[in-house]
Amino acid sequence: MAKKNIFTDSFGTPYFLKRFIIFILGIVSYRRFNGFNKLKITGTENLVDLPDSNVLFVSNHQTYFADVAAMYHAFCAVNNGYLNTIKNPIYLLNPRVDFYYVAAEETMNKGILPKIFKIAGAVTVKRTWRAEGKNINRMVDLGEIDNIMKALDNGWVATFPQGTTAAFAQGRKGTAKLVKNQRPIVIPIKINGFRRAFDKKGLRVKVTGVKPTMEFKKPLDIDYDNENAQQILLKIMTAIEQTEDFNILHTYDEEIKAKKSDQTNPQN
Repeated sequence: MAKKNIFTDSFGTPYFLKRFIIFILGIVSYRRFNGFNKLKITGTENLVDLPDSNVLFVSNHQTYFADVAAMYHAFCAVNNGYLNTIKNPIYLLNPRVDFYYVAAEETMNKGILPKIFKIAGAVTVKRTWRAEGKNINRMVDLGEIDNIMKALDNGWVATFPQGTTAAFAQGRKGTAKLVKNQRPIVIPIKINGFRRAFDKKGLRVKVTGVKPTMEFKKPLDIDYDNENAQQILLKIMTAIEQTEDFNILHTYDEEIKAKKSDQTNPQN
């Protein structure tokens, strides 16, 4: 695997360029999280003693870019000793540059702004099940897996195991397989309120006065030797609260169906 040096990250991107982009994007997005809306961050004390590499953050997904932008703010704040707060944006002068996030190649190639975001730390992958709004079925690109492993070998990586912003979508087993093979420290992130505060892309403020939340949970307890990918995936999906057990509307719908069934077929 390629290694970073004092001038570039593991993908050859100059650190001075990443620092500049993170600073500019941080300044532009700051009032979205601590102005128009108030982002509440909890659990960053769980990040303080983490190693500098082989840490995988798994999160639910609500917008294309606002979720990741908020993570950058949180990580940069922790990097400068600020826990559970982003009130002092001076942390943007000393960002965490070895942070990467997994993103759909299709999303990151549309427009100038996504391409700038890409330079900041995107590891792009092609969805195996969907492209250009159509359902597909294609093989995993092993080169893309190598890139994610390279990022893990040299820093922190965030991924969205559902691969979509749809709530309670099924998790993709590829994330669990990566966890089993690479054996990273896995930190779940639970976000909420981003969908209400921002548009789907996460670039435009849709509603002001919202208090989005971002909760960093404790590392998952994973038995890498004995647990299979499906068991690991269930742990991940439960930790980010995206299983059907957390779907209140689904539970409500099931209760309504049960009541209708009882009315239609009354017991004698």
